[in-house]
Amino acid sequence: MSLFFITTVPGFPTNHELAVQLFLQLAVILAIGRLAGILFKYLGQTQVVSEMIAGVLLGPSFLGFIAPNVQTFLFPISVTLNIDGAATPIPHPSMTILYALSQIGLVLYMFLIGLQFNFNILNRHLKEASVLSLLGVLSPFILGGLLGLFVADDSRLFTANIATWQAALFMSAAMLITAFPMLARIIYESGFAGTKIGTLTLSAAAFDDAIAWIMLAIVVASAKNSLSIAIITIGGGILYAGIMIFLGRPAFRLFKRVSKKDQRMGMDTLSLLLFVLVLCAWFTDAVGIYSIFGAFIAGVVMPRGNFVDEVSSVVERLNVTLFLPVFFVYSGLNTQIGLINNPSLIGITIVTIIVAFLCKGGACFFASRISGGSLIEASMIGGLMNARGLMELILVNIGLENNIISPALFTILVLMAVATTFVASPLFKFLYKLEQDNRLKNRDSEQIYALNQPKL
Repeated sequence: MSLFFITTVPGFPTNHELAVQLFLQLAVILAIGRLAGILFKYLGQTQVVSEMIAGVLLGPSFLGFIAPNVQTFLFPISVTLNIDGAATPIPHPSMTILYALSQIGLVLYMFLIGLQFNFNILNRHLKEASVLSLLGVLSPFILGGLLGLFVADDSRLFTANIATWQAALFMSAAMLITAFPMLARIIYESGFAGTKIGTLTLSAAAFDDAIAWIMLAIVVASAKNSLSIAIITIGGGILYAGIMIFLGRPAFRLFKRVSKKDQRMGMDTLSLLLFVLVLCAWFTDAVGIYSIFGAFIAGVVMPRGNFVDEVSSVVERLNVTLFLPVFFVYSGLNTQIGLINNPSLIGITIVTIIVAFLCKGGACFFASRISGGSLIEASMIGGLMNARGLMELILVNIGLENNIISPALFTILVLMAVATTFVASPLFKFLYKLEQDNRLKNRDSEQIYALNQPKL
């Protein structure tokens, strides 16, 4: 059925109606997102977490409960068409438009985060980053897998066609995943993008998430009896990383030379840069790694210096204030809280959240400590790495769409993601303030000691 034919079906919104709907949706998203940011700021939350909560508030869990007609009018999930005399529901195109806009915002933002990745700091702390990544994978893999084995036979959580090992591997991936885009924004908003803590956390999170997506690809491929899916994902990811590091990195120095020559970021240079970025996002999405990793690696291999400042000044403000909030709100709209109404499911939810804190936050805290990090530094890294956020939502949506998990397990993992993410930001800010206070006390103590020394 062609697109032209669909748009002529009675009941299907016209292009003009979709444009009107989009402008209203953007207005509501921006207003509620900013209002939530102001309110939740007093709870120690960053704007990124506030926007995730705003998405939940605008979805069926809150607005859909108190004013279902308003929620359906603003964010219609489906449209019913009368085709051949039968009422046929199809996804509403306005939500498809929001999804596309959200992906643009996410790709642009992760590209900016990659631009700010500090290799010098990573090289100085390579051992700590390696230990952090390793334990950040092994502990969730083991504990998450054990939890998956425990609940694998529960028909309320996994579908009948899923084997025990598939259930265990899926739960391992769910425990392993981090809130990479949200983590990046928390670090950026807190001013830690180029610091030791920020660099270690982002590098470990990128590695851990790549492993999680590979594990998910194996589960999806085995569930579909298609080994090619896993091969394409793993092979495509390795191929992309190799091309970007060994071929892309020297080639992209052209951007720096052209910008330096013109003394600014010209339109032609910006167009070429965006072409490279969206091509990278397309390829990594096509092979199943997800576009944010393509964008992040593209940013990492770009030249440093004034080029970074020029790109950020052009892209950052509009993206952070307009496109990126759409991503968080769109994901939050798909969250339904209230499906857990059974005592045993409530118990599984509590156990899942406890295991999530122990296997990720606890393991990363331990990894930082044995690598020489201070108690406060280890706590900050553990708290950040423990957040799952919307990457977890993406993962569980894939599991639900591929008939791997049930809506009940979907909800449990969403609640786990909210709990681990909600704690991350205020804990990080508290520990950061504590570290600053300790430094001031130590400095004052040293000054007092120096003043009390006898003069020679």
